[in-house]
Amino acid sequence: MIKVVVAAVIERADRRLLIGQRRSTDSSPLKWEFPGGKVEPGEEPEVALARELREELGATLRKSVEIARVRHAYAATANELEIRFFAAEITSHVVVGQTFERIAWVLPRELSSYDFLAANGALVANLATGRIKVAEVLANQGLGPK
Repeated sequence: MIKVVVAAVIERADRRLLIGQRRSTDSSPLKWEFPGGKVEPGEEPEVALARELREELGATLRKSVEIARVRHAYAATANELEIRFFAAEITSHVVVGQTFERIAWVLPRELSSYDFLAANGALVANLATGRIKVAEVLANQGLGPK
């Protein structure tokens, strides 16, 4: 059975993105990731995203747009994950990394210097090279194809 996971790519006005480092006691210890977590049975992904941001950061989700979807199986488990990444806007950029070893606001070009979970690789590359721009995705939400 495939577990669905949601993750938020949150950008401040200065273009810095929020990333979190997993705790040393977590699976994949001290790896970096975008905040988020598992979708509970019967829960819509956007609802799960809002719940996870409240739990992990004390943040309130204002809006979100799915920007990428990845299927990944980590060697340590037999479970396959479907990770849905969302460009996300929160009501305040004052956050507390309640479930992380630490959090950081980094420029897209700095992402490659962090040790991310393997499943984040393609998205990190797209963000670092500007192929995906969070603010543009959110600004164009609901406008349809260009």
